[in-house]
Amino acid sequence: MPEWLAAFGDLMSLLLCFFVLLLSMATMDAKKMEAAVGSLAGALSVLEGGARPENQIEKETDPENTRAKKISKQKGSQSELNMNVKKINELLAASGAPEITMEESEDGFIVRLPAAMLFDKDSAEISGEDAKLFLKRIGMIVAKMPNDVKADIIGHTDNIEPSKDSAYKNNWQLSTARALSVVEELINDGVPQNRIIASGKASFDPIASNSTEDGRAKNNRVEIHFISLEPKNKEATKKSILDMRN
Repeated sequence: MPEWLAAFGDLMSLLLCFFVLLLSMATMDAKKMEAAVGSLAGALSVLEGGARPENQIEKETDPENTRAKKISKQKGSQSELNMNVKKINELLAASGAPEITMEESEDGFIVRLPAAMLFDKDSAEISGEDAKLFLKRIGMIVAKMPNDVKADIIGHTDNIEPSKDSAYKNNWQLSTARALSVVEELINDGVPQNRIIASGKASFDPIASNSTEDGRAKNNRVEIHFISLEPKNKEATKKSILDMRN
């Protein structure tokens, strides 16, 4: 240890004694006393082995305290996620469009939006103020969800390829472009880019038969998969949706 550092330590000790003497001669309330001592202790801690408040050391080294903080944070995230799932469910019910559905998935939940609600035939440009308003509300809710919740936007089509007049050569291009349009709308509404994924599956993941007009209408859709990377949030999401169905 350098000689000057030892001398500096002695000086700090003398200053501490002088400071305590001054405190004993003055009248201070408890809050001011605690703040003053804390400030001085923080200054002394620049020396190796310097003084630090005992309660600070206890908090940093106490594993029970750290574990309690983590549990409290997880409960807060679960509560926030449950609340936002409920908001989305209420939004779907208020939209008056029965073709919009929400259901449980393995790792979260899915909102299915019919393509006819968002786009014109063979187009990927979002049309209509109602569609934009709906996505805006969804975006506001997603932006407030816990950071571990991601939104995977997937475009789907039926098995009929786009017409020759379309800007898209095939259903792969159309489904992907539609997913990207929804992503752009959500980003404009405040959803962070690192929480959204876009992809298209063309006609290769149908939920109904393509042999009927009604089935093709169901297959032409955009799905928003809300995925939670936190296991406890996944379970909380599933429980919330099941409770709302009962």
